[in-house]
Amino acid sequence: MFTLSPIGRRRLAHFRANRRGWWSLWLFVALFILCLGGELVANDKPLAIHYKDSWYFPIVANYVETDFGGELPFEPDYSSDYVRKLITDQGGSMLFAPIPFSYDTVNYDLKEPAPSPPSATHWLGTDDQARDVLARVIFGARISILFALILTAISAVVGITAGALQGFYGGLVDLFGQRVQEVWAGLPVLYLLIILSGFVAPSFWWLLGIMALFSWLALVDVVRAEFLRGRNLEYVKAARALGLTDGALMRRHILPNAMTSTLTYLPFILTGAIATLTALDFLGFGMPPGTASLGEMIGQAKRNLQAPWLALTAFFTLALILSLLVFIGEACRDAFDPRS
Repeated sequence: MFTLSPIGRRRLAHFRANRRGWWSLWLFVALFILCLGGELVANDKPLAIHYKDSWYFPIVANYVETDFGGELPFEPDYSSDYVRKLITDQGGSMLFAPIPFSYDTVNYDLKEPAPSPPSATHWLGTDDQARDVLARVIFGARISILFALILTAISAVVGITAGALQGFYGGLVDLFGQRVQEVWAGLPVLYLLIILSGFVAPSFWWLLGIMALFSWLALVDVVRAEFLRGRNLEYVKAARALGLTDGALMRRHILPNAMTSTLTYLPFILTGAIATLTALDFLGFGMPPGTASLGEMIGQAKRNLQAPWLALTAFFTLALILSLLVFIGEACRDAFDPRS
């Protein structure tokens, strides 16, 4: 069974004492789980169909119209009256998600021109392509959060490794690493993305790879400073005298102390990653066209000033996510503060 050390329990108690950060963490986790299960919340396909004493699950398998007594060997339009009648005439039923639209579903039955205002059918209205705004918010937030989490994990691994090597060995290793870091940090990331987008079609993994090449720089200086200080401590010298290898010294004795300051930076790296992806999507250098994203929604709000619900939805969604991450970061900083 996993148990926390006494200092770990004190840090957890300090984190929980920060009520704003503690509840922000739980709210962020709940929102993330909701977005991960977006297909169960917003989907134009039924979650389950009961037809002729059999169960069908269109969200995990593809069916054709002939499976339900139709005439065409193609996937049916489950929202059409014809398909609904085919199923209900045989005593069947369909269970739809709370939002019967996916992020790319176009509603051709709008009673007014798109973008349409919020209504009982579309709780946050539609965009200028008659797609449900709430569904696009859910899927767009999922992409942004997953992008930020993966980017933060990659940045942490590379940044901590580079900072640890520079700080532990010092000398030429540190000197060479610092010069490489200075040159690398001086490269214009946005210009590189704009130039490369002319040669390669942007995608989730392409953007992630480009951003990961630069985001690790934020952690190097912090980890390097901790390792420069930690390598001269008495217990580290004693462990070296007992014959521990360099890898064991770094992993067991210095890294745990360096992680104290490093962990407080991670929520802010998450915040920066989400803001960067949103900015790239807004400028048109982010995710492929048609992908649900918060930046694309801001771009639509700019083009459709007569539809304020688009701007308000994008603003409050970003404000909520970024505020939660900032509050979590502040709570982590207070919990790991040695003075507390």
